[in-house]
Amino acid sequence: MEVPFWAWAAVLGFIVVMLAVDLFAHRRAHVIGVREAAAWSGVWVAFGVAFGVIVWQVWGAEFGQQYFAGYLIEKSLAVDNVFVWAIVFSYFAVPREFQHRVLFLGVLGALVFRGIFIAAGAVLIQHFSWVLYVFAAFLLYTGWKMIRRRDEHLDPEQSMVLRAFRRFAPMTDAYHDQKLLVRKEGVLLATPLLAVLVLIEVTDIVFAVDSIPAIFAVTDEVFLVFTANAFAILGLRAMYFLLADLIHRFVYLKIGLALVLIWVGIKMLLKIDLFYIPTPVSLAVVATIITVSVLASLRATHGQGRQALPGPANPPFHVATEAETAALEPARVRRRPSRPPEDRAHGSLRDTEHAHHEGDPR
Repeated sequence: MEVPFWAWAAVLGFIVVMLAVDLFAHRRAHVIGVREAAAWSGVWVAFGVAFGVIVWQVWGAEFGQQYFAGYLIEKSLAVDNVFVWAIVFSYFAVPREFQHRVLFLGVLGALVFRGIFIAAGAVLIQHFSWVLYVFAAFLLYTGWKMIRRRDEHLDPEQSMVLRAFRRFAPMTDAYHDQKLLVRKEGVLLATPLLAVLVLIEVTDIVFAVDSIPAIFAVTDEVFLVFTANAFAILGLRAMYFLLADLIHRFVYLKIGLALVLIWVGIKMLLKIDLFYIPTPVSLAVVATIITVSVLASLRATHGQGRQALPGPANPPFHVATEAETAALEPARVRRRPSRPPEDRAHGSLRDTEHAHHEGDPR
């Protein structure tokens, strides 16, 4: 698959433009409702599918199918991110109107880190073909572990990342609008929103360790790996606001995601030396696993409505009061520009003349 430079430039340019549009549309902090989240989810899915159609038309059916298989895998595994985000936001009692800004920055960081991981993975596979065995074994182990620990969830209080952040970064106990840093009594302090952003970014890096090898199981093309990841991640924020209050209903989805990882791990092992499973078969298997797990979950929880995760009885953070906000100083300390040497000399001469005129013995 030969991808010209202009195609990479066009994709990256489109991503930057859409991020700017998204940021402009949500420039004011507000609670994102289900209708708005559904509309944005539809937009992002439409872009992802449209790009797959372009790949199919320009580079052929095989590469188009590889893209859609990778996109479906990444989109499915991304749901696990949504569950973790909901837990983190609930623990930190993050006001809903502040959540989009954190997720926007988190997704931006995720795109950068995944781009780095994809490039590193491609180089490893190109120079050390045996690394595919490592990827396959890791996917099988991760899938098995997900099934065993399907009822376990992230506990932010026990997070080593959060402990390290609290240890090295002085932090306020209040949210100050959407600010990540504030200054009080001359000291620059992190807000809880920055701690949330760091925790979300680190958890996404952990998830990328699973998802990047998984997509390499269905395609070796770096362009398809990156674009499938990018279009899946770009819709994550809207997916979160759409599904955050429904995660209690997806009781079997984690088992489905584990089976997807096991399947792509088996596919990668067979692909190395034995047998290549056609891409349409892989796509059909992944789609079937996800569809069955979602439908079984919805049937098992029939009649349950939207329900936000319960937060801690005593939230560790709160929204700043007017008095707390008034006590803050500008985060940026402006320094007075230093005068050129000649200006300082003239100024010193003027000061001396003024002092002499006032009777100063100088």
